[in-house]
Amino acid sequence: VMVLGLAACGGSAPAEKKVKVGIAAPDVTHGWVAGVAYYAEKYCQDNNLEYKVSTSADAAEMQAGLEDLVAWGATVIVSFPQWAGMETAMQEIIDSGIPIVNFDIDVACEGIYKVTGDNYDMGYQSAKYILEKVGDAAVIAVMDVPSSGSVCELRKQGFYDYLNEIGYDQSNIQEFQLESFARDDGLKNAADILEKMPQIDAFYSMDDETSIGTIQAMTEAGRTEIKAITGGGGCQEYFNIIASDEGKAIGAASALYSPAMIQDAIQVAIKLMNGEEAESVIVIPTTIVSAENVADHLDPSNNC
Repeated sequence: VMVLGLAACGGSAPAEKKVKVGIAAPDVTHGWVAGVAYYAEKYCQDNNLEYKVSTSADAAEMQAGLEDLVAWGATVIVSFPQWAGMETAMQEIIDSGIPIVNFDIDVACEGIYKVTGDNYDMGYQSAKYILEKVGDAAVIAVMDVPSSGSVCELRKQGFYDYLNEIGYDQSNIQEFQLESFARDDGLKNAADILEKMPQIDAFYSMDDETSIGTIQAMTEAGRTEIKAITGGGGCQEYFNIIASDEGKAIGAASALYSPAMIQDAIQVAIKLMNGEEAESVIVIPTTIVSAENVADHLDPSNNC
């Protein structure tokens, strides 16, 4: 759980360039966001960095949180802004000489840096995985979340681009719209989909928590014909499902969009503070986590 507070450990950074990492993030409303908090704090603690975390429920709260981090003395800021209207506040901080590295989100500021996953490639690699499991002309239910904006747009684009690239018969693919990625929405919508469709070969789910809800619906409906379900993120609970007998039986997998990327963002921020060069945009490649490699991604100390 992300905690608003200050944690200080002995400083391994040079005294003349003391590192004080400010982390501005949204309130935890989703397991993936909780994972961001876990990895951010873990990195700072493991590397003896002084840090402060500020959480927000909306753009106004995040702007106030950024001001608090500056007043606290942050020498670098890693931000995860999920709302529009952050440009002015962030530009003022950058112009004052404090580097900002955005995690996952584009904000139109001059001199801002970003570390992100590859939403397009997540869809592309998910399509490859599903088709390896189901073969030609399969019945695939696509679970779309339009409210996520470019996230699902890019994941769908990558998915369909792969299908088009190999000339796949898409006549049996049906799309369904969900209000959010939350597992409750996955459960509710998957239950409806399963009732409407007597045969489904695969679910193209774009989020791990959606997939957790969908698998629950499949289990409750006694549906055993499904050969693949994807997800997206880095949810340890879902990884444990992938590793289970049930997960193996239904071909559960996830297109890794790991919240651990926040650690890369902190590394970039420290480089900038030390006057080192860094790429303005770093895109982390996609890894498909399935039964074959899930053991490499399990972290017993992470309950997110």
